[in-house]
Amino acid sequence: MKEELSILIKAQYPLIYLVTSEEERSEQAIATIAQTLKPQRRVFVWTVTNGIVEYGQPRTTTQHNTVSPEAAIEWVIRQKDPALYIFKDLHPFVDSPPVTRSLRDAIAAFKESQKNILLMSPVQQVPIELEKEVVVLDFPLPDLKELDRVLNHQLQDGKNKRINTDAREKLLKAALGLTRDEAQKVYRKAQVTASRLTEEEVDVVLSEKKQLIRRNGILEYIEEDETLDSVGGLEELKRWLHQRSNAFSERARAYGLPQPKGMLILGVPGCGKSLIAKTTSRLWGLPLLRLDMGRVYDGSMVGRSEANLRNALKTAESISPVILFIDELDKSFAGSSGSADSDGGTSSRIFGSFLTWMQEKKSPVFVMATANRVERLPGEFLRKGRFDEIFFVDLPNQEERQEIFKIHLSKRRSEIDRFDLDQLANVSDGFSGAEIEQAAIAAMYEAFAQDREFTQLDIIAAIKSTMPLSKTMTEQVSALRDWARQRARPAASSMAEYQQMEF
Repeated sequence: MKEELSILIKAQYPLIYLVTSEEERSEQAIATIAQTLKPQRRVFVWTVTNGIVEYGQPRTTTQHNTVSPEAAIEWVIRQKDPALYIFKDLHPFVDSPPVTRSLRDAIAAFKESQKNILLMSPVQQVPIELEKEVVVLDFPLPDLKELDRVLNHQLQDGKNKRINTDAREKLLKAALGLTRDEAQKVYRKAQVTASRLTEEEVDVVLSEKKQLIRRNGILEYIEEDETLDSVGGLEELKRWLHQRSNAFSERARAYGLPQPKGMLILGVPGCGKSLIAKTTSRLWGLPLLRLDMGRVYDGSMVGRSEANLRNALKTAESISPVILFIDELDKSFAGSSGSADSDGGTSSRIFGSFLTWMQEKKSPVFVMATANRVERLPGEFLRKGRFDEIFFVDLPNQEERQEIFKIHLSKRRSEIDRFDLDQLANVSDGFSGAEIEQAAIAAMYEAFAQDREFTQLDIIAAIKSTMPLSKTMTEQVSALRDWARQRARPAASSMAEYQQMEF
């Protein structure tokens, strides 16, 4: 990015928008670029509190009467010498007609001159009048090399001046996605906690990442205690996930494998789709972030929803490799096709931005999405190449229901030999995994109210008193099965073998 910024400045692009929250680090990068230019450029910085100040000079040496944006831009236009002018946080004023007009005047005046205005802000807000004139760049977060310098500086201030290679690598990778200031603070925190920096302090660094996710407000950091063994059945899906457990390693890159893009899990509600997504993070050893599309949509101002999505995806990329979990994708984007009449096209733009990001992303962000109603999904999601695989999770068969009963009963009682799992699986035909769990819980409540231990008959009674979703929504389940038979991969190994024989 720094090379791109240098090229734009040399090419005399008059207006460059730098999206970043790291002012000091960005200023240093711009000042370094200014020193490499021929002729060298002076750098001036504008803020609404101090007006224009030359970079490196005390704040008291301000240019007079340049606190207002219009006056500052006018002063910039009058200057004759080559220079770079950084305007910090101009976004609250940029929609003002006088400021917009002043910037357009500056663009016209800068032709054939060696002057550039750089708008620096954590918020991207470009008025329509400037869209054809401005170039927008995202200033990247520190890479491993820059974080290594931060770590070295902190080590010099601590007791342990050196650490082994493995500990260094773990501390550096744990800090990926943090700003330079955040990395400095969290390394200091780890040092204060244990008086020295070691690989054991990686959890302290990771806790800062969780704070980063919480501050975002749209992403949720999910920590799941369950493992993939807590999911009954779905052996074909589990095998696929096990095969890719090291897919994000350097060994996989050296082998020539591309990074996995993501997977879509379709199926009947309550059959373990969300649990599979959550337990995959344990299997792969990757953090799991849930993208809440309800929080993305914000009607407070035009473009806010799109900015929310961009920020959330940027945050996910910054801490990659990571699993990005989107639950009930069919509800998140169901209205995108006709959103022009309902929300001014916001849903369509959000949908388009998300599709473009999925297609073009280079960072190791694995998108794991679930859906119940395939007919509500836009066709663009289902085409080949968007996801690595589309799996269909059907209602559990006899053997899988036995396994599910075993899992749920084992969680609640250490000895389950008194239960006839085969009979329970028979009477619960057509039940989903969630309905089986609720039947066991209902049986326990019934027995608890009578101050006794629950039995096989209690569970059977709870099953008999429940109408499963497969019967109340027979048409929807049948339609989903018909669609998935030729278009999705079965998650259960028995069905996968049957389809192979049929083929």
